[in-house]
Amino acid sequence: MSSSLPPIFDGMGRAMKAMAEHQRVIAENVANSETPGYKARTVEAPDFSALVESQVGAGGAPHVARPRVELSGGMAALGARPPQAGGRVVLDGATSETKPDGNNVTLEDQLLSLGQVQADYAAMTSLYRKQIGLLKSAIGKG
Repeated sequence: MSSSLPPIFDGMGRAMKAMAEHQRVIAENVANSETPGYKARTVEAPDFSALVESQVGAGGAPHVARPRVELSGGMAALGARPPQAGGRVVLDGATSETKPDGNNVTLEDQLLSLGQVQADYAAMTSLYRKQIGLLKSAIGKG
């Protein structure tokens, strides 16, 4: 994004790119729903703490940081892993069923995820339009 635009546009752009990637991953999951041994994947939500921290001034604004996740000994013993920094994540136990061939893609789960991505994307585009309208109004062209 251009540096002359407010930082909210950078955040919205990154969120929309993450949603587009999530939609691609859902499509891959659906395409591989009958592939033996295929494990469903998802995309972690982007971390916007760096964007917020870059906009915090020295005027005593609150500091926002990504929370550090530490696993208890019991959780680690059960095989839990701390979240990784963005990107695709294989869903080991987060699916509702695993087929006898090892495939854990459930079309119903994928459809629900796709509906959520669609709703989030519609909300983000609406927010984007409203921000553009505010900018036009501020410069007298709205």
